[in-house]
Amino acid sequence: MSFTVAVDGPAAAGKGTISRAVAAHFGFGHLDTGLLYRAVGARMLAGDKPIDAALALLPDDLERPELRTAQVAQAASKVAVIAEVRAALVDFQRAFARRAGGAVLDGRDIGTVICPRAQAKLFVTASAEVRAQRRLQELMAAGNPTSYAEVLEDVKARDARDTNRSESPLKPASDAVLIDTSALTIDEAVATAIAAIDARH
Repeated sequence: MSFTVAVDGPAAAGKGTISRAVAAHFGFGHLDTGLLYRAVGARMLAGDKPIDAALALLPDDLERPELRTAQVAQAASKVAVIAEVRAALVDFQRAFARRAGGAVLDGRDIGTVICPRAQAKLFVTASAEVRAQRRLQELMAAGNPTSYAEVLEDVKARDARDTNRSESPLKPASDAVLIDTSALTIDEAVATAIAAIDARH
């Protein structure tokens, strides 16, 4: 029997870290749906049309090291507003959600659009300032020097695009459990998520 956990939230809120930990705890599969859009964005930067890239996406495309760069993140946010791109990637995500043994999907519209009947839904958030600091640390650790001001501006721009787009805007599902990680340690955030899922499991 399948059990689906939908985890949504803005960039650098901690949803990826929480999702991976939750999947490991319950023995579920994990899909970072943002990688799908990053892969399309990377192929767009390489010259492909976004819709063609989405239709031709291969599992290997999700393993490319450049998907974690700031340039690809910006491209991903831009292709994600294209309705045809989102439609092309929906089937891939829904098929994963139905996998036997359980699945955790994290993204922007999992609980509202991709898996509206998910058994457990979480919305992971944090202040823009905290998220910018986290993203800055990630970029610096990966050897991509930048400034806090630039990262904060980028975070706010992505938030605006994600929440204001007409197609599948970022918003909590009405039945999602809200987890604000601004003042939580990773362990505290993961424990909160596990407890919320246990209540639905």
